[in-house]
Amino acid sequence: MENDNDGIRTQGLNPAMGKVLGLLALSLGLASCHFFGGEKSQLLPPLPQDPLIQVYFNHSQASEYQEPYRRISRSGDDLEALVVDAIESAQSSIAVAVQEIRLPRVAQALIAQHRAGLEVQIIIEDTYNQSLPELMGAQDASSEEDDREANKVKDLLALVDRNQDGEASTQELLERDAIYMLRQDPPVPLIDDRADGSKGSGLMHHKFLIIDDRIVITGSANLTPSGVHGDILAPETRGNANHLLQLDSPALAQIFREEFDLMWGDGPGAKPDSRFGLQKPQRSPQSVPLGETIVTVNFSPHSPKAPWEESTNGLIAQTLATTTQEANLALFVFSEQGLADALQDAAQQGAKVQLLIDPSFAFRDYSEGLDLLGVTLPGRNCKVEANNAPWASPVTTVGIPNLPIGDKLHHKFAVLDQQTVITGSHNWSASANHKNDETLLVFTNAIVAAHFQREFNRLYETASLGLPTTLQETIAERQKQCGI
Repeated sequence: MENDNDGIRTQGLNPAMGKVLGLLALSLGLASCHFFGGEKSQLLPPLPQDPLIQVYFNHSQASEYQEPYRRISRSGDDLEALVVDAIESAQSSIAVAVQEIRLPRVAQALIAQHRAGLEVQIIIEDTYNQSLPELMGAQDASSEEDDREANKVKDLLALVDRNQDGEASTQELLERDAIYMLRQDPPVPLIDDRADGSKGSGLMHHKFLIIDDRIVITGSANLTPSGVHGDILAPETRGNANHLLQLDSPALAQIFREEFDLMWGDGPGAKPDSRFGLQKPQRSPQSVPLGETIVTVNFSPHSPKAPWEESTNGLIAQTLATTTQEANLALFVFSEQGLADALQDAAQQGAKVQLLIDPSFAFRDYSEGLDLLGVTLPGRNCKVEANNAPWASPVTTVGIPNLPIGDKLHHKFAVLDQQTVITGSHNWSASANHKNDETLLVFTNAIVAAHFQREFNRLYETASLGLPTTLQETIAERQKQCGI
């Protein structure tokens, strides 16, 4: 197959798809034209959307919006507005399963629909089922503050404290503290992963909404300022790199509803019959047609005693094995050996592998990014991951994106051969596979894949690739220390 348009393959494609990839090629030529550090520049032309599988990115180069809290004009899709519009469009029911809700407009929309008589149900991770007063009280009682958690409390206070007097009044809490708002009379039905009678599951890490048992919104984004817009106290941030999909399918919504109902049980105030984590029955992947696209969905976790090939990570590995030309991955965490091995198999068959990992995880001793770079970093205790397998033919196309300080690469997606997309809340790790409540989607749709490819191109264009000098020095020192 010949390559045209700066490496975008167009020969043999239908005219509509050729147009999509032509626009993507144009985006490569204009990739330097975007918002970064608050400076405005030229927008790229929008890509066509599949009517049944629409995808949105908070760093999209084809759209712009004004953030509602910091009032910053910036490039990107307003993911909060997408969620609010979907909630407001509901006619009968809204089911929400997300790790965290801190966006006031989302809370306001849910409250309005609950008071209008719609069935509204919310599940969140127990760690985040606290209002600002509770968080501040817990912080005061703690003898050893976690800097990260302390900063999150400060950021939430800054969001709530509209008159900037350093305190959160009752009125400010009612306007800006999502958890506080949702608890007001009549409270919106809400549970967390302690509803099964435990102290909490691994992580209730889902990020999905079901509207009227027909529309599903899911992806990588948490419903927080940092997950969508940027940190309130850090005006240079633009939000962790995230995306959301909006899927129109009663059949797919039913699959998500079954997962939701397992966790919901009898709901708040009833017997603790909710099921989270490994308490849920083992499920196999389920596939449904959306137009001409077959979407496969799988939910984690899976018992470590069951065959790995039958797990969510096993499904990822099977999908990676279909790659013939190129695999482009943007991952928050990459720490599953079996997935690195699957990528190596694809590379040995001639596929080009390009990988970006969030800087906070890219070069830890357990990162599989090191395998692709052909190196081993022993832990401080000189232990090396079991079955660790650095590539004998390493690649130099692995690295970290150049992000505004404070933002993270929070995606969990792969684009294979510019056709197949792997995405969801599921990080590429053993914890996601065996402990957490997670979602994974796999589908082949070149129109949707073009959106993910454009996002990957945006991140990859300015990425730092290969082994940093400081890491090379650390590896040499650690290997000497461990006698390796």
